[in-house]
Amino acid sequence: MTDGTKVKARYPIIYVRGYAMTGSEKDETAADPFCGFNAGSTVYRAVSDRNKPAQRFVFESPVVRLMKDFGYSNIYDNGLDLPDPGFQGLLSPQSIIIYRYYDDTAPLLGGQQDASIERFARGLSDLILRVRDHVCGNATNCMSPDGFRCYLVAHSMGGLICRAFLQNPALGDPVARAAVDKFFTYATPHNGIDMAGVNVPKWLSLFDMSNFNRGYLAGLFGYDANLCGKGRSDYLRAGKDLDIRRCFCMIGSNRSDYEVAQGLSRTFSGHGSDGLVRIENAALCSIDDAGNEVPVATAYAYRSHSGYFGIVNSEEAYQNLTRFLFGDVRIDVSVEVAAVTLPPAIKDRKVDALYQFEVLASPRGKPWFLTRRTSEEDSVACRSHDELTDPSTSARRKVYLSSVFLADISRVNPQDPSLSYSLTLGVRVPDYKVDQILWFDQHYEGAYLFRDTLIVEILPPARGDGWKVRYRWQSEAAAPTPGDYQPIPFSGDRAKLTVAFASASAPGISGNLVFDISAWNA
Repeated sequence: MTDGTKVKARYPIIYVRGYAMTGSEKDETAADPFCGFNAGSTVYRAVSDRNKPAQRFVFESPVVRLMKDFGYSNIYDNGLDLPDPGFQGLLSPQSIIIYRYYDDTAPLLGGQQDASIERFARGLSDLILRVRDHVCGNATNCMSPDGFRCYLVAHSMGGLICRAFLQNPALGDPVARAAVDKFFTYATPHNGIDMAGVNVPKWLSLFDMSNFNRGYLAGLFGYDANLCGKGRSDYLRAGKDLDIRRCFCMIGSNRSDYEVAQGLSRTFSGHGSDGLVRIENAALCSIDDAGNEVPVATAYAYRSHSGYFGIVNSEEAYQNLTRFLFGDVRIDVSVEVAAVTLPPAIKDRKVDALYQFEVLASPRGKPWFLTRRTSEEDSVACRSHDELTDPSTSARRKVYLSSVFLADISRVNPQDPSLSYSLTLGVRVPDYKVDQILWFDQHYEGAYLFRDTLIVEILPPARGDGWKVRYRWQSEAAAPTPGDYQPIPFSGDRAKLTVAFASASAPGISGNLVFDISAWNA
């Protein structure tokens, strides 16, 4: 990792909204200048004194916050948008552009065009090139066409449109594709949509619902026969698609607040969803040369797919978006399990069990989580007892939890140079099955094999020295002192930090928390 001064570039943000089912929903979209990216929320938080009213927490909207926090601006000029004849604006790199792909399908505007993802993907390619021309045509930007880059930020089906453009060479210009610097999705059904446990079928053409069929999506993304044969649509191809380190998936886990179709959607999508998209379908991954799946950076929030408590209009998602786009340090967090021990009464028996890994990550001084995965919200990472004990499945002992991005600009105390956050790791006591029968002796519902909070503080370089870190489990009595910082041994711009953990008794679990740390936007 270099110790030099960071020079950060900020690029135009192109927002791609989600699915509109009916003609009236397309009209609402066409009538909204920001297609929902300007929606805010007012969230109530409980206070410790029950005699006092609840405290409001107002999130103004992604558009307003990007303007306030990072100097972005919208591009509308004299009532005209970028594609309109007569638009003369010379854009700043810090511009927010809304891809209004539903306009020519909306009855409100006399739309007659088909609403195919293929057409929308080609339109996104054209839009990127128009944005490039307007940004690079502004002499004050000092940006050549070769140096132009942009960010794609998408909600729900918007992420599928972006992926069709990014992954299928037939659906866009390679110059436009090469201009995409980062790709962020909110609640995108990367692996399709399931209702009542069944993937939306190809024949369900009503309201274009077949767009969410996995077989259709695999063809849309240009998969070869091998990938199509896997029956999934959530793969990025190493070396062919956008670098997976430049992608981020924000995943919601609250189905109860999704009110679409008078609650029928959340009923049929079921537990483990945001009310429409199942949690397991909202992430992306790649496949390495050894055939192992490599996860894309993800974070989880207790938010629904959309609505008053939706994921786009949430502080949690906004913080992940901006830290991913503009942050300073990236930390990919995993667990490497060394051993699991069974209750003494069944330690020599054949056991089936499912281990649930919870994680909560929160930056210092903030009243929200950057990521939140809990058993009650069905968002945990899981491994079976066989996966954690069978030598032939040793690769499954590494469990990816989430990615955390830290930002120097977000420090609570400007006088304190450290970047700090807490990470709570919890592993639930599983329901043990012995001879296919649940074993309830000495079982206590909701108990943990291990649960503790690690406080991590990272100290950026100063006066020519390198990066340093200090950490401690919250259960430890000793408070850290300034001398506790230790150098982080970087190799290039990457480093690995391992922190051991272990249960005090059986049943239990032991292993290491693994932090893959890298410079970000340096």
